[in-house]
Amino acid sequence: MKNTKICGRFAPTPSGRIHLGNIFCSLLAWLHAKAQGGEIVLRIEDLDKVRCPRPNADLLAKDLEWLGLTWDKGAYVSEDSERYFQSERFDIYAEHFAKLEAQGLIYPCFCTRGQLHAAEAPHLSDGRILYAGTCKNLTASEQVERLKTRQPAYRLAVNDKPITFVDGNYGPQSYNLMEESGDFIVRRSDGVYAYQLAVTIDDALMGVTHVVRGCDLLSSTPMQLYIYKLLGFTPPEFLHIPLLMAPDGRRLAKRDKDLDLNMMRQQYDSPEPIIGYLAYLAGQIPKAEPISTTELAKIFKPQLIPTDNIAVPPQLPQL
Repeated sequence: MKNTKICGRFAPTPSGRIHLGNIFCSLLAWLHAKAQGGEIVLRIEDLDKVRCPRPNADLLAKDLEWLGLTWDKGAYVSEDSERYFQSERFDIYAEHFAKLEAQGLIYPCFCTRGQLHAAEAPHLSDGRILYAGTCKNLTASEQVERLKTRQPAYRLAVNDKPITFVDGNYGPQSYNLMEESGDFIVRRSDGVYAYQLAVTIDDALMGVTHVVRGCDLLSSTPMQLYIYKLLGFTPPEFLHIPLLMAPDGRRLAKRDKDLDLNMMRQQYDSPEPIIGYLAYLAGQIPKAEPISTTELAKIFKPQLIPTDNIAVPPQLPQL
């Protein structure tokens, strides 16, 4: 009998102290799973170990516990805890990278960042770069010649077929990767596996059935669905949520220390006011007032989550 138990996940990048936007996403992922009697996995997305040192991850786990966003398996709680850190999973990524290579879909790309961002390079209306396939048809001798001066990244060749899915918050979606991204990178020139490949493999192998994440990743979903299909995995359901924005229209960012948890913990003695404020922003309660994660799970309705991005003040109100 097919296992239908819901499994959500937290997949934070520990590049700094978590901020209100990270908490908003983690809270909604937790509620979405727990309201249906499901489980949560914690995976640490530290592909870049220099930018994401282990002490950051340790602090992140403590912050999630303080907020009441506990998890059932994964980093820090499972016997194979280390295998829930992406930096410890490169052998797994290499195995699946080889499967894509065997399908003849991987090729080296020697383009520099400057070449990709050059004025004559094709750009989409939102500023994203559409890869033109510059290195796709290099001959073996041309590849050897370029290898003398530059280590390549590796791209996954896409096709001209639409990829459709229904997002749990933004509804029906349709993308053509050839028109929306072009062939995309699955391994960087420094040997680090790219987010699109790693996250797809991880969610599949960790049994994730539902992914709740920011709407900035909505356009990543078709790339991941393409990889799911090529590797024979069953994809999860996706629900993308609005982003929390600074008053000047910027996305909240760790590097800017926007409403990071250190500041909020100095303002509040307990997590309930933070949870209540976020629950209000997510349309779950009529006014901002303290509430626990457990109480919130009893009344959570994903259909009430807004779609428009949300501006938040530089300091939370005193609840």
